[in-house]
Amino acid sequence: MSDGGARAGTWAVVLNWNGGEQNLDCVRSLLAQGFPPEHIVFVDNASTDGSLERVRAEFAALVVLRNDANEGYGHGTNRGIAHALAQNAERVLLVNNDVTFETGAVAGLEAVLPPEGGIVAPRVLFKNPPDVIWCAGGVITFRTNLSTMLGHGEKDDARHRVTRDVDYVPGCALLATRSVFERIGLLEGDYFAYHEDVEFCWKAKQAGFPVRVIGALAAHHDAHSSTGGGYNPLRKYMMAVNTVHFLRRHGTLGRWLSFWVFDVASLPFVWCYRALRGEGRAVRAKAHGTWDGLRGRAVTAERMRELSAGG
Repeated sequence: MSDGGARAGTWAVVLNWNGGEQNLDCVRSLLAQGFPPEHIVFVDNASTDGSLERVRAEFAALVVLRNDANEGYGHGTNRGIAHALAQNAERVLLVNNDVTFETGAVAGLEAVLPPEGGIVAPRVLFKNPPDVIWCAGGVITFRTNLSTMLGHGEKDDARHRVTRDVDYVPGCALLATRSVFERIGLLEGDYFAYHEDVEFCWKAKQAGFPVRVIGALAAHHDAHSSTGGGYNPLRKYMMAVNTVHFLRRHGTLGRWLSFWVFDVASLPFVWCYRALRGEGRAVRAKAHGTWDGLRGRAVTAERMRELSAGG
């Protein structure tokens, strides 16, 4: 490994959709990790806020790929992954454009990648407050929201600074070896947004690859950026649709029953609680998303616009 910097065979893929100034911090962070700019693939999903132009103006040497429409996280990121693999990348780091890395994080991830290949990620902290865990790996429960992010909302401490195998790591800061992509393919683009990382890690584990969170290393994530974060209608709708899509692919009778009991049957009680907090619309959006998923409907850019406008 080179003096604390990313190795030559590692490429980073950053996806942008109207990401504003946060793109600049993300790219600066990757450069500080030791990435040469020509190994950073910046994919733009037809942004209209001028963010692509600002990135081009400040980082002229980046690889920039622009899509003509918002293709969602999966399809957009896949274009960047495919470019990196075509350039003989040995490892690909998937990075949300609202993520920054602490010093030496990428080199640390590279150092612990299993020789047989696999997926690793740091513990991910909130950008603000920076001492609170956003996700230290995840467990697929087939209950509420399909899965649970370990440590979410907890104070950052020694409990989370350990290495452990998990069901999945978040796609906002995920390092995978070339062998994983060659064995299981790229992301499932039909999800559009949410659960692509869960699906990708699930398939990797089924293929025999380890999936690990390296808790001694850290990244910071502005979880309230692209889709609002938290308990909002857009996010809850997309997660609900894609939970059903995941179950269609991987559900068993027991998994479907768990989903119905813990995620669907509980919605009236959740609505009563959330309505008192002014979040009743988000619960209705989740119910609508579950129904759309059961009807075979998918998340689309048009549906995102409708929900963002209050439809």
